[in-house]
Amino acid sequence: MKAPILLGKAVLVAALALPFVTAAADAQPGPAGSDRLRITEGGTPDQPRTYSGNGEQVGGIDVEADNVVVDGYTMDRPEAPGIEIHGSNVTVQNITVKAPQGGDGDGIRFFGDHIRILHNTISDTDNSTGAHADCMQTFATDDEDIASTNVDIENNRCERVDNMCLMAEGPDSEAGDGSGEGVSENWTFRGNYCETREASQAVMIDDVQKLTVAGNTWAAGPDHAIGLQNHSTDAHVQDNNLDPSIDCEVGIDESSRDGYQGPEPECEP
Repeated sequence: MKAPILLGKAVLVAALALPFVTAAADAQPGPAGSDRLRITEGGTPDQPRTYSGNGEQVGGIDVEADNVVVDGYTMDRPEAPGIEIHGSNVTVQNITVKAPQGGDGDGIRFFGDHIRILHNTISDTDNSTGAHADCMQTFATDDEDIASTNVDIENNRCERVDNMCLMAEGPDSEAGDGSGEGVSENWTFRGNYCETREASQAVMIDDVQKLTVAGNTWAAGPDHAIGLQNHSTDAHVQDNNLDPSIDCEVGIDESSRDGYQGPEPECEP
């Protein structure tokens, strides 16, 4: 399958008229004049369907399918979240998201199993409207926004992010709005660059188990790099690069200490 080509406000798919790559029917053109790309059909676990943007600009991406690879798109001031994933065995990679607008201001939101977020650059999320503008966020509140397992977040850049690089809430989060269904576990957060401008933490983990946080760079800004709370047990933290201005690398509560391995926690989450 050849890559979809975005021209003006219509998505054209070379070689075959494929209905599962569309500009969203209710999409509003963003400031850059590009519509949001909606992906609704995937391949198989062994042969996921690949959508290659080759640098093409879109107004955002919604993945509503399993067994998908989305590669090489760009977006400037898309409607937030710049990328939203609902599915299993989904990879998003080599994508640039700059200055997402509206909503809660997030760069990427994800919900599902076996999700890989690799080599993306997300920048200029903005809290000024009262948003909670994270680089990446997930939660588990209902049948659509489900708990996520087997998640790999590696080698991404979160640049000039007002809020957190990663805000992750499981199904029994302290916010009190979780679904109580399933578990969020088996995550890797590795090799990422995190520049947090306003939040207290670069990474905040609430009710996510079996998390590895390794080889990341925590740039200046937050009070502490990692917060672990509400039974976020079995976390392994190692080999991260901490800016000297950050006093505490790991903050943790008592409920999350079981199975913890890493630097001695020195503050609250």
